[in-house]
Amino acid sequence: MHKILLFAALGTIFSCSVQKDQSVSKANVETYGNTITSAELKEHLYTYASDEFQGRDTGEPGQKLAVEYLKNEYVKLNIPSPLGGDNYFQHIPSSFFNDKFKDSENVVAFIEGSEFPEEIVIISAHLDHVGMSDDGEIYNGADDDGSGTVAMLEMAEAFQKAVKDGFSPRRSILFLHVTGEEKGLLGSKYYTENPIFPLANTVTDLNTDMIGRIDPAHEGKADYIYLIGSDKLSTDLHNISEEMNSKYVNLDLDYTYNDENDPNRFYYRSDHYNFAKHNIPVIFYFNGTHADYHKPSDTPDKIEYDLLTKRTKLIFYTAWEVANRDERLVVDKAK
Repeated sequence: MHKILLFAALGTIFSCSVQKDQSVSKANVETYGNTITSAELKEHLYTYASDEFQGRDTGEPGQKLAVEYLKNEYVKLNIPSPLGGDNYFQHIPSSFFNDKFKDSENVVAFIEGSEFPEEIVIISAHLDHVGMSDDGEIYNGADDDGSGTVAMLEMAEAFQKAVKDGFSPRRSILFLHVTGEEKGLLGSKYYTENPIFPLANTVTDLNTDMIGRIDPAHEGKADYIYLIGSDKLSTDLHNISEEMNSKYVNLDLDYTYNDENDPNRFYYRSDHYNFAKHNIPVIFYFNGTHADYHKPSDTPDKIEYDLLTKRTKLIFYTAWEVANRDERLVVDKAK
């Protein structure tokens, strides 16, 4: 019953703040994709990966500053929380972490779908990093995962601009910033064990974790992104991803780490995996590791902002298509 009341309340919020919904098929998706800019990504990241945030260690003061920053950005965008009112935080008690870490929180924001509001498209990234060394050196985590975090903010802004123009997505979109990834995918684990919306209603998780740099394997051929997991549960999702890339972005989609025999086992190492375990189709967007991975030298001045913009647009266009197609993604490879 409370879910029904929640959707009704959110519907009231939207009816007061946007034009009457039109058919989203009439929207020019590139109009909204082009609102994703290098300048805005850079502005967000120079704050989010600054020394002020102290490496965003789970439960620590810098991480608390980070979640307040995210909340304030969603408030500015007039994107509500699915939890109601001013509460954008899914609280995670220290006991969930076996008291190894302090209380923490996931950050959630929500755009309700116009036709299939009960079907949820999740866009995720982890908001935490590894904090500071014992001697006070800060691990800023600009790429890991400041890049995915600010990409989400830009995608949220793009979707909300479409909403304001009367083009609400047909399915609902949950922007999910998870904590505790560096501690063992704990924030996403908490969400999937305590979902705000039923996992059975979750259409996909598009997860961004490190999308702002170039790895050694792609020196001199930078227009790429590693995709992991896109074909493991849904042929539909993989085909949509390929189609959106060909139509709008034309990155080199590198599936090296999608191999079942990948010794790095990246498929199992970011937050999407907690959704894949429940047979929810996923894509993990990743630029690969580099010399600054998990070092204090992972700073915002080293991000390739034009490339980050292209990658963010690819994720946005994929999310747009999944949210607005006639049929829900078919899960044809469930385990």
